[in-house]
Amino acid sequence: MPISVRLPDDSVRQLPDGATGTDLALSIGPRLAEAALAVRVDGKARDLKAPVRDGEKIAILTGKDPEGLDLLRHSTAHLLAHAVKRLYPDAKVGIGPVIEDGFYYDFQVAKPFTAEDLPAIEAEMKKIVAEGIEVTREELPRDDAAKLFRSEGELLKAEIVESIPQGEIISGYRQGDFYDLCRGPHVPNTSKLKAFKLLSVAGAYWRGDEKNAMLSRIYGTAFATQKEVDEHIQRLEEARQRDHRKLGRELDLYSFHPEAPASPFFHPKGTIVYNELVAYIRELYHKYGYSEVITPQIMDVALWKTSGHYENYADNMYFTTAEEREYAVKPMNCPGHCVYFATGKHSYRDLPMRIADFGRLHRFERSGVTHGLTRVRTFCQDDAHLFCAQDQIKSEMAAFLDLFYEVYATFGFGEIRVALSTRPEKRLGSDEIWDQAEGALAEAMTEKGLAFTLNPGEGAFYGPKIEFQVLDALKRPWQLGTLQVDYMLPERFELHYTQADGTEARPVMLHRAILGSLERFFGILVEHCGGAFPAWLAPVQAAVLPITDRVHPFATQVADRLRAAGLRPELDIRNEKVNAKIREAQLQKVPYMLVIGDREAEAGTVSVRHRSKGDLGVQPLETFLEALQAEVRSRAH
Repeated sequence: MPISVRLPDDSVRQLPDGATGTDLALSIGPRLAEAALAVRVDGKARDLKAPVRDGEKIAILTGKDPEGLDLLRHSTAHLLAHAVKRLYPDAKVGIGPVIEDGFYYDFQVAKPFTAEDLPAIEAEMKKIVAEGIEVTREELPRDDAAKLFRSEGELLKAEIVESIPQGEIISGYRQGDFYDLCRGPHVPNTSKLKAFKLLSVAGAYWRGDEKNAMLSRIYGTAFATQKEVDEHIQRLEEARQRDHRKLGRELDLYSFHPEAPASPFFHPKGTIVYNELVAYIRELYHKYGYSEVITPQIMDVALWKTSGHYENYADNMYFTTAEEREYAVKPMNCPGHCVYFATGKHSYRDLPMRIADFGRLHRFERSGVTHGLTRVRTFCQDDAHLFCAQDQIKSEMAAFLDLFYEVYATFGFGEIRVALSTRPEKRLGSDEIWDQAEGALAEAMTEKGLAFTLNPGEGAFYGPKIEFQVLDALKRPWQLGTLQVDYMLPERFELHYTQADGTEARPVMLHRAILGSLERFFGILVEHCGGAFPAWLAPVQAAVLPITDRVHPFATQVADRLRAAGLRPELDIRNEKVNAKIREAQLQKVPYMLVIGDREAEAGTVSVRHRSKGDLGVQPLETFLEALQAEVRSRAH
């Protein structure tokens, strides 16, 4: 008896009873059947080989669909594990999830894999693809599955199965002589996996626990077409060239040392950039009505117990003891700002109070997750806390958004994504308070005409937050600024202000950051501009390059004149040819090079070169100076 299924356009297609997703794809057309990877049935992905049922709404998934691409990558992870088991029969397989832009698989092997092993593994993967092996789903009772993996020596897989409640049915996928634990779905045949590339190797603790065995991890990527793989590899290469760790060394901006793990040392040039970032934000604080404070770095543990950080965040904090008293190194500024607020009496006329702090913060990040400047243990935030009345939340948020978008336009971040992160499982406060806080943020964004998505469960333990993601020059997303509503800390610290009628009320506390961690922003900015900072941020804004010793006196005068005008020149009087000096300045990504020969010295001019625009011609020194000052003042990007 035929069955009827609906397609995404609500058209109905008749199929014989027992038809599969493959049959449906073939009935639509051979090209779609060739591209088909799985089906989505009533919003849930399912294997192509699974029967479809009467009345179901079905979409065919291909590598062009996000779900289809994830499935393609997960199946390629299985393909990788299959190839490794062929080449290294004694290898034990761990897990192989999909990650952003690719996948990885962990293996327990006697000798860790190296980059030199990847070509042979990749060649074996291609052989399995060419064999066109059918991929089939198998289900076993939980205990039978555990017994199967133990009998094959796959103890890591057995451990996963044994962590599942008894009585559960376990699903796995078999392709030839390889069987892997998985919920699925997967591609129906290995021949579907034609475009992939193994990228790198790394070490990883089993289940992310330092107490467990160290495994060997292989990273890879996969797409629907080889063209997409090639484009992705090209983007990765460009990203490697822009890597802030690499550029930090080459441009002499900062360094890392084992004496202070995950804690950067900023060199003089890097410190210039860092201080310019702080100065810019301070300038905006004056414009937008903020007051700056300085609060202690080490405070009594009692403070952090009052705030709730001791209970909810202690694993990420540093502690010390002095005179039999326990202290904590602050991981954030908010409790200190509550102490400050409580030092005086406040009325409704004092609100909103906008308190900013560039205090240094310390958080213990595990060594496995630290990464250059983007994940460090010591950092500074352009942090501020706004104490306001309930009816001021929307206006304060609107002012914050104006400030936020002004800053990001200055740095050339044009595309910004906004998300509302809601209550996490581990949190302070009642559901009623969370309803109020989440509603206030959502309503304020809606009234501002701001489109946003939801991140369920990703809020801070004390309140929901708005997160801002910027896309850099390579279209990579980075989470930077935040705005959080907090009813809990004012309650815990018993903060209050006097209302117009003389009664007391709790202020609402808004936590906000624009750049976020300055260290993290610094690293992202380096990669965004490839180390070629705009002139206002560049450590050296103009390299003064004399051609001969005869013009050294005038070149020195040029450098002194620029310095007196508040600019940052660098005089290069090395005994090198001018082309070598120009090349060095280009490598250091100096915005302007001022070449000075006999004619320039005699006429009081400079021959101006720009790092990307090339030769800008001969200019009077004062003309160039005024133009550079104007560029710096405008903070052009």
